[in-house]
Amino acid sequence: MAYWLFKSEPDVFGWDDLVAKGDAGEEWDGVRNYQARNMMRAMAVGDLGLFYHSNVGKEAVGICQVISLAHPDSKANDPRWECVNIKAVRKLPRAISLEEAKAEPRLADMVLVNNTRLSVQPVSDAEWAVIMELSGDQG
Repeated sequence: MAYWLFKSEPDVFGWDDLVAKGDAGEEWDGVRNYQARNMMRAMAVGDLGLFYHSNVGKEAVGICQVISLAHPDSKANDPRWECVNIKAVRKLPRAISLEEAKAEPRLADMVLVNNTRLSVQPVSDAEWAVIMELSGDQG
């Protein structure tokens, strides 16, 4: 299993919106960055991700799961753009802010800490474990 981070502006589509979609989940559409698209192409069904509120809050708030392989983005007019579908798994017991992640030495190499603009990012096994520890998530 691989781990990822999905960024969304909570005033556009936030954690509560994903939760409301239930097991049907939601297409992670609208990504127009080749690097992020390629990461979605590498995802497997069952991979887990951090749901991160960008711009407002700037914090990881929940755990989501990839529920489909990469497929054409239904909102794109260009076949080069693909996306996956994700669903909410559970809210983190305590949100982890970008500020807290940047202050944690064990997360110094995390993509989020070094490239805050990328909307879909990989998370290493070690980074995932640190985030789970800091948030109090026991799985």
